[in-house]
Amino acid sequence: MAKAFENLELWWITGAQLLYGGETVKIVDGHSQEMVAGLNEGGVIPVKVVYKGTANSSKEVEAIMLEANNAPQCAGVITWMHTFSPAKMWIKGLQRLKKPLLHFHTQYNAEIPWSTMDMDFMNLNQSAHGDIEYGHICTRMRIPRKVVVGYWKSKEAQEKIAIWARVAAAVNDAHDVRCLMFGMNMNNVAVTDGDRVEFEQRLGYHVDYYPVSSLMDYLKKVTDAEADALVEEYKQLYTIKIDECGEQVYWEKVKNAAKAEIAIRRVLKDEGATAFTTNFDDLGDADITAPDFFGFDQIPGLACQRLMAEGIGFGAEGDWKTACLYRSIWVMNQGLPKGCSFLEDYTLNFAEDCTSSLQSHMLEVTPLIASDKPKLEVHFLGIGIRKQETARLVFTSKTGSGCKATIVDLGNRFRLITSDVECIEPKPMPKLPVASALWVPQPTFEIGAGAWILAGGTHHSAFSYDITAEYWEDFADMMGIEFIGINKDTTISGFKQQLRNNEIYYMLNKALM
Repeated sequence: MAKAFENLELWWITGAQLLYGGETVKIVDGHSQEMVAGLNEGGVIPVKVVYKGTANSSKEVEAIMLEANNAPQCAGVITWMHTFSPAKMWIKGLQRLKKPLLHFHTQYNAEIPWSTMDMDFMNLNQSAHGDIEYGHICTRMRIPRKVVVGYWKSKEAQEKIAIWARVAAAVNDAHDVRCLMFGMNMNNVAVTDGDRVEFEQRLGYHVDYYPVSSLMDYLKKVTDAEADALVEEYKQLYTIKIDECGEQVYWEKVKNAAKAEIAIRRVLKDEGATAFTTNFDDLGDADITAPDFFGFDQIPGLACQRLMAEGIGFGAEGDWKTACLYRSIWVMNQGLPKGCSFLEDYTLNFAEDCTSSLQSHMLEVTPLIASDKPKLEVHFLGIGIRKQETARLVFTSKTGSGCKATIVDLGNRFRLITSDVECIEPKPMPKLPVASALWVPQPTFEIGAGAWILAGGTHHSAFSYDITAEYWEDFADMMGIEFIGINKDTTISGFKQQLRNNEIYYMLNKALM
């Protein structure tokens, strides 16, 4: 089990009533325990499912929901109506529930026992009846939830629950995320800024400015021996490639990168933070030529790449929204094979055979998406307050289908935007010393890129090969924010109409509040 899920649970509550007698409830209870055990033994759902009993009255439902709210290990609640459960008895509990909710429309038995079918059997196995009654009250109460329909033993149904479970775990984690901004947003950039108070109120992430001078206090305490030990780790993990800078400068810069990593790690640990941002205009002392200079010699790109691989959220140029979102995508991605990363739309390739967009950054792309063993290189970086050589991991990404996601602040609401993309093999780029990915937005470059711009998307994104738009739609539902996805079926005219419809919906929704 991935470490992001190991201390979490999903609580299963079965709906019934006492109309059919105590013996019937015992049967319901036995079936429910068997089904929960089957889900856990199936190995598809990454979070343990825990059976919390059969609820037969309003007071029982309310008590379980309150218990779920107060249980830190409970990431979400799964409900299923075995028999007919009159839905008015769920009102008070649903009003109380603060955790993500999944309604599983299933049945204990797969097929109708045609030759032995009688009224007793039909009254006991009333999911077709009970789930519809329960679904109605959820809709009438405007309860956000995911509805999964399918037989509980089927892999397809379990995979749907698994998606919801991963998202519920990320939402649970988001409420404990603290993001430190080492420096502020890049000057005059709109898309990486926003309302941090509303962001925490709506999504749970807490974002704080952290003085770079205080980070420098940590850097000063890193010893040469500690840095040397980390450099030895680098040698084991990466291909060493010494180019134009020469061996002496190479190892000096790699050691500086190691010191930066150690310092940032210690700050994050001491501050209880799981995400951070940097800004290339705020790296410690301004004058690198001063005799008492102390600071980073360039942006700590290698540290960002490695920390992201371990689940620390990151956003460049003070982009706290993407830093938080990357943390969540990493949580969801735990145990899945192809990886995730922070990425930026950098430059376009208008080619006759295939127009595409090169994704990269100055340094900060995580090796979780690398197609081969990364190279540890040192090259000059002439941007920001420092214009110095600095260390970074260089690689190209895996090929295959993926999905990028971003959150934008539209003033009256947050919008989560996703875009399906196809990562393709780039041509050799021997003079580009950074990590990169090359992709084609779906359904075509022109439609995919155009829709992203119309939606107000950012140049930064949280990307994954494994986490699809379905995950993000569940995430937006749980967080109570707008979701809009770009995929193979998108047309520009239809997309523009969807944006207009959404604008009307949220304006009316705000007016009615």
